[in-house]
Order: sequence, then structure tokens, then C-alpha cells
Amino acid sequence: MEAVWRWLGRAPFAETAALQERLRADLLAGVGPETLLFCEHDPVVTLGRSARPENVLAPAAELSRRGVTVAAASRGGDVTYHGPGQLVGYPVVRLRSGVVGHMTAMARAVGRVLAELGVATTFRRDAPGLWTNDEKLCAFGVHVRSRVAVHGFALNVTADLDAFDLIVPCGLPGVRTTSLGRLGVTPPPLEILAARVARELGLELNVTFHANAIAMLDGITRMVGA
Repeated sequence: MEAVWRWLGRAPFAETAALQERLRADLLAGVGPETLLFCEHDPVVTLGRSARPENVLAPAAELSRRGVTVAAASRGGDVTYHGPGQLVGYPVVRLRSGVVGHMTAMARAVGRVLAELGVATTFRRDAPGLWTNDEKLCAFGVHVRSRVAVHGFALNVTADLDAFDLIVPCGLPGVRTTSLGRLGVTPPPLEILAARVARELGLELNVTFHANAIAMLDGITRMVGA
């Protein structure tokens, strides 16, 4: 089956996590294709498998006041934030070269798109992400079962960076986050960035992701632009 990519638009974290698991099950059963999902999330703090509760700095009342939910995530790593203005990519794909190889493939793909926008980045394996000027621009985290990966990356485009003050990002005290907006870059719309990343990640994985204009999210069919 041809691999596809889908733009989900603004989507809740829990529903996209469930969708990834359904797509992984279909891929493992041989009844579904490799799929690359893109979206931006409602404000949410996610807790990876290594998350420490103390790395959520804001009390529950403050999170509620700001409209930020908290959700457990099956990915590796600690605490991170997702919200509007952030391009989140979820490749539900077979591993070609191990977990590290998968992470670096994503990093190279996103990094080339950023380079096209005039932003030079470096991938750090010790703190998985793309960094520029000692600030984290894009975070990575995955979960693998039966050699099929889910989760992926989160690129700060025009995200509210103050939201990262609610947490210790990735469990790294003193880490600074940045965005394309803060770097002075005027980015294209998120769905256009998504198309560019789909192209570059396809080159990395030696697969062509075809745009799919129908997105399924929690049983609801929505038409989306390619």
C-alpha cells in the first residue's frame, strides 16, 4: 500500500495518540499503510515514560486557568508542552535502521526544511532535538512496538514560548526553547511546512508519502487540505 501523509489541523492530544495506535495495529496486521500525521495540539503538557512529576512546575489550578491539560504519553523522555503554533509530526512507520537511526532521519528531514528557511540547527542525541544558538527549536520522542514507531517531533513555529515556563522542558533545568517566530523567521502556514517535511522524510526513509485529503480522527471524517 502507498504510504500517506495527513494534515489533521487542530487536534486534541489524546485522540491523536489513539489514532496512532490504530494505524500501528493496521500496519502490523498488513491492512493499513505507513502514515505520517501532522497537526497542532490544543495546549497540553505531556508526560513521557521517564517523566518526573516535579518537572511540572505549575500547580493544577494554574494549568486549568491557562487552559492547559496534562496527559501521559507512551513516548520516551520526560515532560514537554504542545500547543497552537507548533507543528507536530507523527510518523507511524516501520523502523529502517533502529531507534537512533529513526530519530536522526527525522532530524535530518526537519533540519533541511529549516535550512531552506535560513535556520541552521544541530541535532543533539543526549537531549534529542534540533538546537540553534543553544536553544531547543524542535523536540523528538518515539515509542516502538514490533519495530513500528509512533510519536515523532514537535517544531516550535509560532508557539507561545511562555508556556514552557510551566515545566522543566525535557527534564533539563535551565534549557531554553525558541521558535521560528522568535528567530525572526516568517514561516509558511503549518500545512505547507508539513508538506515540505513529508517530502524530506520520504527521502530519508526511501518512501513516498502521498497526500491524503481525508483525515480520520476518533471516528470522525474531516476534509483537509493537502
